[in-house]
Amino acid sequence: MPVKPLATKALYTKTDLRPLSIKSTEDLEDIEALIGQERALGAVRFATRMRQRGYNLFVIGPKGSGKHMAVSRFLEQRRAELEAPSDWVYVHNFENAYTPTAIALPPGRAEPFRRAMQELVTDLEAVIPALFESEDYRLRIDAVNKEAAEKQQNALEAVDKEAREQKLTLIRTPQGFAFAPLSGKTTMAPETFQKLPEAARKRYQDATQSMMEVLQKTLRSLPHIERDRYRSLRKINRETARRVIKQEIADVEKEMTGADAALKHLKAVADDMVEQIGLFLNTEEGSPDAIPGDVGESAVESDPMHRYQVNVLVSNRPAGGAPVIVEDHPALSKLVGRIEYYAHMGTLTADFSLIQSGALHRANGGFLLINADKLLLNPMSWEALKRALYAEQVTIEAPNMTTATATVVSLQPDPIPLDLKIVLFGDYRLYLMLSALDPDFQDLFKVAADFEEAMERTPENDQLFARLVTTITRNNKLRPFIRAAIERVMEHAARLAGDSERLSTRVGQIADLMREADYWAREENRDTVVRGDVDRAIAAQTHRADRLRQRTVEEITRGTVLIDSDGAKVGQVNGLSVLSIGNFAFGKPSRISATVRVGAGKVIDIEREVELGGPLHSKGVMILSGYLAQNYAADAPMALAATLTFEQSYGGVDGDSASSAELYALLSALSELPIDQSLAVTGSVNQMGEVQAIGGVNEKIEGFFDVCVARGLTGKQGVLIPASNVKHLMLREDVVDACREKKFRILPITTIAEGIETLTGKKAGERGAGGKYPSASINRLVEDRLVGFAALRAKAAARAKET
Repeated sequence: MPVKPLATKALYTKTDLRPLSIKSTEDLEDIEALIGQERALGAVRFATRMRQRGYNLFVIGPKGSGKHMAVSRFLEQRRAELEAPSDWVYVHNFENAYTPTAIALPPGRAEPFRRAMQELVTDLEAVIPALFESEDYRLRIDAVNKEAAEKQQNALEAVDKEAREQKLTLIRTPQGFAFAPLSGKTTMAPETFQKLPEAARKRYQDATQSMMEVLQKTLRSLPHIERDRYRSLRKINRETARRVIKQEIADVEKEMTGADAALKHLKAVADDMVEQIGLFLNTEEGSPDAIPGDVGESAVESDPMHRYQVNVLVSNRPAGGAPVIVEDHPALSKLVGRIEYYAHMGTLTADFSLIQSGALHRANGGFLLINADKLLLNPMSWEALKRALYAEQVTIEAPNMTTATATVVSLQPDPIPLDLKIVLFGDYRLYLMLSALDPDFQDLFKVAADFEEAMERTPENDQLFARLVTTITRNNKLRPFIRAAIERVMEHAARLAGDSERLSTRVGQIADLMREADYWAREENRDTVVRGDVDRAIAAQTHRADRLRQRTVEEITRGTVLIDSDGAKVGQVNGLSVLSIGNFAFGKPSRISATVRVGAGKVIDIEREVELGGPLHSKGVMILSGYLAQNYAADAPMALAATLTFEQSYGGVDGDSASSAELYALLSALSELPIDQSLAVTGSVNQMGEVQAIGGVNEKIEGFFDVCVARGLTGKQGVLIPASNVKHLMLREDVVDACREKKFRILPITTIAEGIETLTGKKAGERGAGGKYPSASINRLVEDRLVGFAALRAKAAARAKET
């Protein structure tokens, strides 16, 4: 029974929103969640509420599927349910400046803490010098100095008194202390001393030597007096400073109530300020209160007060909920933070104030969203992320300084505890690659949210999709879409899905179409978007991308590429393939030819022999041998040598969608029956002769249709497609119109027998009771040819054996 062309209604499924009683998008409400993604959103919900380690999320879906928008919207709702995480600051470590201390603060307290410390230092810089100039302070200092001076004077007077008992007196000279002989109560002149008898001079000399020993002992005690003076002065300074510092810090402590780590740091600050009180007094180097500079401690060198400041790493709003951070450039420093360096005296140095936060710090306590492909382009980042997730803490890693020409003074900041969810976005390729090649991946990303590319086309989903169109309209501030325009957008969504029973969920492409339709409505000065605007937007998108398609049709119509669209030829059929350029795909006709002769029972795929055929194409060709063996000359050896090729094909060929066309060419060559060249063929085949569905059916039909239009439609032209592909048809309007006017045909094929009958106009034939195909049937001709090949091969073998 001849195959009937498909009815027009099977070629394009229209959308009818009249039952919804809407006039435009203004009559519909926005949609809250991405439609058709219940499974994926359920996975997102589970991952974000699961508190155990390793339940991070990998979101799978093609670009433009709306996965980013859907996940971000869900996380914005989820963040409001969670408490804001702690603020984090780094402060100077007074015990070791090279290991800055990390302090956790209640949310919203980091900035007040920083300001309070700034104000504390500013206030003390004004208060302490004034306090140390007060009369009370000066009286206490003078008393200490006076007491020390009196002790020194009394010690020297005691030496002088003892010396006078031996007729000597203690005098000061430019060279130091010395003893001189007395003459009465006055110092003896040198001339007088020289006139004394030798015995008297010797007595004076012995007495002087004895007193020098007493003097030396006394002089050795004087530094102890000076030391005690310094200690007393320092004690007074500390007591004075401690009183005012304690009073000023008390205000900061009151503000930091409940932040134990901050209070502990304030105690350390107070102790250091007391010890380093000279910083506030501008005491000169060498005084008892001077502060010796620490080598390499850049903060103290550049600004001594800098040691008391606070470096705010992360600051969160108390009522802001959990953070949701998107990191578009996940380099190592952007992810885990960095330490900045500057040159000082030929050394690269740093301090706690130069520590910068990374995305992990900012997202701590919440959610961090990263594109997996960008993350994997930074291998150090991927490894650092895994280390942080396993250790449950983030450590700021210094950059590699092995090639640095200067000496580096690095820091080792305290690591910060990590508690967050990582959300990676990628496609199946990345997900499968990570699963196969990285054993840590499945352990750290236990949840996959797999976003659908299409959803079922039902009345309920039609309504949801119309609300999606409404949401896109309002979010992008577009003109209202009337009902007919909404219907056209939905019909195009079905075309994008490649299925008349489904709607594409690639929100990005749908939104692009709507924005372009709005543009054309604006060009026409319309207040609403009509169906024609959507049609024009689709046509403009196609026109911008179809240069190669037009050139392909031109090369065929000019005879450069040989494709017949009328007449009949043996062993030749029009096959169809699909070429893709970005989001644009189009069909391309190709001539497939077959030749046969006596041989060793092998079907040679020329594409495979020259390594232009992919494994799927080679598999399809090998299935042809199985079909021949299954259906013909089962009791005779296969003595066929056949060749199959895509004529004028200069690139790779893969896929099995041309296997039915190749089989038709082979059967035509064997039966010597010509194939109608006004028909093109697509569809794969199995060994049982059943024609199977293929992809890109709409593009393939339109590709051959364009060639036929360029040459002129005759009414005989058409395309054979698998019957199982009928539900996928969403053809262009011009193709549908041509079929309605019976200028073009779409023929659904179920079996190879139906297809070869349609192509040749002859009956395929079925085996009768005697096991024979009917005379003159296609199958009988094929079988007789194969039997004849077997006989010829047997005769050739016999002759070879005789010789």
